[in-house]
Amino acid sequence: MVDPNPAKNLRSRRPLGKVYLVGAGPGSMSYLTLRGQQLLRQAEVLVYDALVDAQLLQLVPANCRQFDVGKRGGRPSTPQAKINQLLVEQCQQGKQVVRLKSGDPFIFGRATSEIQALTDADCTFEVVPGISSALAAPLLANIPLTDAVLSRCFTVLTAHQPEALDWEALARIDTLAILMGGRHLATIVQQLQRYGKSYQTPVAVIRACGQTQQQVWVGTLSSIVKQTAGVSLSPVVIVVGEVVGLRDYLRSQSQIPVEFTPKQETIGEDINKRSFPQMLQGQTILVTRSAQQSSTFRDLLEQEGATVIEMPALVITPPSSWDALDQAITNLSDFDWLILTSSNGVKYFFERLLTLGKDSRALSGVKIAVVGKKTAASLKEWGLHPDFIPPDFIADSLVEHFPEPLAEQTLLFPRVETGGREVLVKDLTAQGATIVEVAAYQSTCPGEIAPLASAALQNHTVNIITFASSKTVKNFRKLLEKNSNHPLSLLENVCIASIGPQTSKTCQQLLGRVDLEAQHYTLEGLTQAIVQWVNQT
Repeated sequence: MVDPNPAKNLRSRRPLGKVYLVGAGPGSMSYLTLRGQQLLRQAEVLVYDALVDAQLLQLVPANCRQFDVGKRGGRPSTPQAKINQLLVEQCQQGKQVVRLKSGDPFIFGRATSEIQALTDADCTFEVVPGISSALAAPLLANIPLTDAVLSRCFTVLTAHQPEALDWEALARIDTLAILMGGRHLATIVQQLQRYGKSYQTPVAVIRACGQTQQQVWVGTLSSIVKQTAGVSLSPVVIVVGEVVGLRDYLRSQSQIPVEFTPKQETIGEDINKRSFPQMLQGQTILVTRSAQQSSTFRDLLEQEGATVIEMPALVITPPSSWDALDQAITNLSDFDWLILTSSNGVKYFFERLLTLGKDSRALSGVKIAVVGKKTAASLKEWGLHPDFIPPDFIADSLVEHFPEPLAEQTLLFPRVETGGREVLVKDLTAQGATIVEVAAYQSTCPGEIAPLASAALQNHTVNIITFASSKTVKNFRKLLEKNSNHPLSLLENVCIASIGPQTSKTCQQLLGRVDLEAQHYTLEGLTQAIVQWVNQT
């Protein structure tokens, strides 16, 4: 019998792809919805706009394909038709695609065109709302959009094409929240005054809302153009209305620390100057760790005000074979000590222990030595405390300070499959210990530099690059060589920061220098060293 609808059946045999149009919210990733976060962590393809917070790009899996299709006024941009085609193609390949849009997808987000293309191609899609900057920016500047007396209504508009707007009608509305109006501020002021808005109507211009560099200018229709002259007003939200005058009244006293004397706000004052000082404000720091391990370090740096760009230089995967580790776990009673030198070693060892139907009770009679506070913290997550942590948090001191004579001790060392810790193994063996090395995980070099990191290096916007292991230095150099004929030229005027002596040695060998080294070989110690270096320079 002839199939009456072969096209339909062909579609049914395709892998099921889906496109999620996700609102990223305004600025900081703090305002991303939980649904948006969940979808980013599962994304196979990410298609994102220019105003999306760079931190959000770090939420996707390491193997997620990323496409920057951002549109910025006055700059080359991806045509909308090409974006539509990209979404359709990736969906038809069976991919889970996240189309990440700044703010909310349907507040001037051109989502209708993309949905029409997906519908025409019979692609499944879902819209995930986001917080629009039109609503968030006024609130983050302590300005209410409505008030029982001063603002019984408000209108959200785009001033991208001011000539297309009915300014006579807009001038009668209590409060206006204007997007994409930075380049047309003078026209906006002129038109509102022309149709009857008082010259003394309060105006607020909120730039980069929700980000560490947020700035707010407050004036009137007669003064705001002069106040913002010479400043790049993109991206901005402009609020026009009497509610702007409520800003000081609604500002929480907790926003002005007692250590500082309150002062009158100056034109364009950075809002962070009214909070506790952040010593890394204005510094862009490139973090080169594995994609799975960078969040803690990023948080430490961001607490000091830094802008952090993550460049995964390691991809952590299971070993090529579990055989050696499985055999060791089967014979755990043969060992005196378990040596763990990384969080990855902890994770993969104990996960394999559970896979084989065992738990921590199998380690009864086996003592545990760990290198570093982070490794100890990872071990604690499994309900265990180490019997020994060497001082200085480095593997080199493990042999020197080992709490028992190493002669005739049998040690199990789950470690990375290739590279690293050869010196430790050699020194332990030299002391008479029998050490059994087993591959617990593998760390490899990513195929390419993360797009955001590549752009930052090419544009020389990175101030500091951090390295927490020799392997990240080696992989970083490999990635640079793939992307540039003169890789070290990308590091001109960039501070190279190392977590410890061995990493510094590799920096010297492969990058030609190291500018700072942590005194305490931890992420906290590296953060402190960076703060001190910035203060001195």
